[in-house]
Amino acid sequence: MTQFGKFHNFCRDSTLPVCNIFSESPTQGGTGFGGCALTGIPLSGGRHLANLGSIILCGIAIFVTLFLIFRSEKKQAAVGRREIQLFLVGYIIIEICEIFTVGGFPLDRKVRLGFTAVHLGAIVATLWVLMLNGIVGYQLVDDGTPLSIGLILLSAIALFIGTGYIALDTSFTWSGYFKGDLVAPNRSYGLYVLYQLVPLICLFVFFLLETNLVLRVLGEKKPMLYLIGAVLLFAIGQIFQYVISTHICQGTHGKVDGALFETLFTLLSVVTIWVFWSSITEDDWPMPASGTSYT
Repeated sequence: MTQFGKFHNFCRDSTLPVCNIFSESPTQGGTGFGGCALTGIPLSGGRHLANLGSIILCGIAIFVTLFLIFRSEKKQAAVGRREIQLFLVGYIIIEICEIFTVGGFPLDRKVRLGFTAVHLGAIVATLWVLMLNGIVGYQLVDDGTPLSIGLILLSAIALFIGTGYIALDTSFTWSGYFKGDLVAPNRSYGLYVLYQLVPLICLFVFFLLETNLVLRVLGEKKPMLYLIGAVLLFAIGQIFQYVISTHICQGTHGKVDGALFETLFTLLSVVTIWVFWSSITEDDWPMPASGTSYT
């Protein structure tokens, strides 16, 4: 039988925010998915700080991204300055949520499920914003204008709300429509498409758009090193998350898993994307040649 839509095996071998939703998750009072349980650091009252390394890296990622937003603000003449800042703000929201969803910071069940819904919605919306950043460079609409920002924001908010609602309805069974998704094999077509497939499609389209822009429109080659580097760093992070994670968990007896490294390599990928964007834009408006007079 096809594995499309099923999360059980992913949740067994990896620490994903979406796994908090399902019945087997400790968040929902379950005993786990049958794989290596990430216990992390024991706390009082039988609680655990599941992934301290991820929490620390998320904090670092937030401060690094704030610095990139500040640096972007100083590039007054850069095409897509406001649009890349929207992407960075989305990434900050993801990292804040990750502290509580993947990092395993002790929380009330309902609060963690709320953070999970925001986390999933933010992932989809942020990758959508990144894809639209790939279109901005073609100047079909003037960048930084209310029209450009509005189109990006409204479409991203729509995806955020849609994804967040499905996550919340599945978690709390408000309508009962997604109740069957909670139990093994945890088949949720909506979340699978939105959380697993849509971000990958957005990344792929972004890569194609920027590759065409750099090679055919700008006639440059060096920025491609940054773009390819960002893709490779992201791919390495996903390999740690989906392939190596269970082996790391077993080797450390549940102290650490691949989520730590996924956070690290995703941060490096985001920084490299910013460096790529910076390399194909101007910092300041061109200065008039000396001796030029104005009438």
